[in-house]
Amino acid sequence: MTDSLPPENCPVTDPSIVDPVLNGQCESPGHNPITTTSQGNPVISNQDQEMKITDSIDGQGLLESSTRLKPHEAQSYRKKALWVSWFSIAVTLILAVASFTVSIMRHSASAFGFAFDATLDVLSSIIVLWRYSNAAAVHSAHREYIACVVLGVVFILSSVCILGKAIHDLATKLLPEVDNFLFSVSVVSGITCVILAIVKFMLGRVLTSRALVTDGFNSLVGGVMGFSILISAEVYKHSATVWYLDGMTGVLIGLIILAYGVKLLVDMIPRMRQTRNYERFE
Repeated sequence: MTDSLPPENCPVTDPSIVDPVLNGQCESPGHNPITTTSQGNPVISNQDQEMKITDSIDGQGLLESSTRLKPHEAQSYRKKALWVSWFSIAVTLILAVASFTVSIMRHSASAFGFAFDATLDVLSSIIVLWRYSNAAAVHSAHREYIACVVLGVVFILSSVCILGKAIHDLATKLLPEVDNFLFSVSVVSGITCVILAIVKFMLGRVLTSRALVTDGFNSLVGGVMGFSILISAEVYKHSATVWYLDGMTGVLIGLIILAYGVKLLVDMIPRMRQTRNYERFE
């Protein structure tokens, strides 16, 4: 009888140390050894725990907020999201009308862009209202992903309109007119939209809602556009040679909204398909 030799390409550096899981066999590719305590109990890393929690949540069609919020807390934040959405609809609708008026009267491409963004903010807030209209679906991943897909489509359509108007104004060298009305609309729009964006971001983080975060992003873009109207108008007042700044701002905002809309569709359409079998709240 001959002594058994270890298999080739399977070196054993210390014969006294043998992986209990492998029972002395060669380690398979991609195998992660399990760390044990002094009592022999396996120790699972935080990363492994997070992966298992995420897999479990995805397997049930629920968002991560379902593991962190108690039922009454989730419902409280849901109601806050609804109130913020209603307030956002009312405010941005007024701003949209005012900005469209400024755009027509003062030939401002950035004002037109902000008016369209404010209209988009109204639509995105309506989508968030639908998202949280069902109390039982506060943690529904499928409902969340549907809302994000719709938001992505709306973003893309709005960006096309903003880009078209801005490019047309640049091609025709349309010069903006500056007055106190434009200044007032810019300041009020910028401050209001930034405040709404911060509140939506906070609620979206707590509820792990991409739809709320997207709505907040849209409000933030609106705030930036509001201030950009002011900046481009002041620059044009002091230097008429920089007439194109207003149109270029509209183009930039349109491209940002377009990119975000495309990213939403790319990220959310596969997830919506994966979770469609788990929708149990309708």
